[in-house]
Amino acid sequence: MKSKYLRIVIPLAILAAAGIAFAIYAPIGNLSSFGWKDISLICPLGALGTMLASKTIIPHAVISLAIAVVSIIILGRAFCAWICPVPIVSSLRNIFRKKSETKPETDNAEDTPIALTDKELASLKRCMRGCGSCAGKKSLDSRHIILGGALLSTAIFGFPVFCLVCPIGLTFATVFLAILLFSAGDVSWTVVAIPALLAAEVIFFRKWCSHVCPLSAFMSLISKANRTFVPVIDDAACLETTTGAHCGRCAQACTHKINPRHPELGSDFCECTKCRDCVDSCPASAIKLSALPKKRDGRVVLTGENGVCGETSLSATEKSGTAER
Repeated sequence: MKSKYLRIVIPLAILAAAGIAFAIYAPIGNLSSFGWKDISLICPLGALGTMLASKTIIPHAVISLAIAVVSIIILGRAFCAWICPVPIVSSLRNIFRKKSETKPETDNAEDTPIALTDKELASLKRCMRGCGSCAGKKSLDSRHIILGGALLSTAIFGFPVFCLVCPIGLTFATVFLAILLFSAGDVSWTVVAIPALLAAEVIFFRKWCSHVCPLSAFMSLISKANRTFVPVIDDAACLETTTGAHCGRCAQACTHKINPRHPELGSDFCECTKCRDCVDSCPASAIKLSALPKKRDGRVVLTGENGVCGETSLSATEKSGTAER
């Protein structure tokens, strides 16, 4: 099964599990706040918001925040691709898209190879280590401003304001309301208001995940420390290094505009959601998500701060060999 199908099945399974638990009166909550009986966790923004609103250190919130931070350091922004239901809800906008708006397929792109540009050739000469993460990028954007605004408004008003409009919570609320509507005939204004607000945020406002979501902003900041499951390119198989012709399939596939082959031309790797689109799109199967950095030619390939590669010291022979490549 391709990764894109798994990324649909897993969030839907989580929604279904939460809905079934709610229907049989054994609620486990949702992704914003979940657990069983006395054991529960809340999302990192909810944890920060709770402590800011109460202006106290709450052990439960601290534990939830710590677990979230550790998870992000290990898995990066994997939550966004594999667990969050918002991308699935956002895909409903395709229903309103005309067929003429869909992009044409580019299956025959490799039939007419294009030579690499001078900039691409220069980047390949500078970095032939296969890690695909040699360039740092400015990673602060509108999401981080909204994140600051959400936390500031919570401190001012004494209430986690963003939680009222969080699309993750609204998605689960919509499922729960549908269950109440069809099982008990419970009708109120929320049956219309909550789905309408969700639609306004993630269906008709197309840039939610990339321009608005403060949770993804929080994760991108923490995932600068992520060193695992980083896209690694096998230069012996990559079409660009073996043929000298431009490919760019991995960059085209990435919804976050990361360019694994030419990282200086794309977004910071802290935005990587481990979705595996670059892996699945590579015609030479040259990309893998390595669980841990691997040694190559006596060097340890790492993704350093701001996406800059780090390595152990090189001998003179290794340096000259790298320069020749």
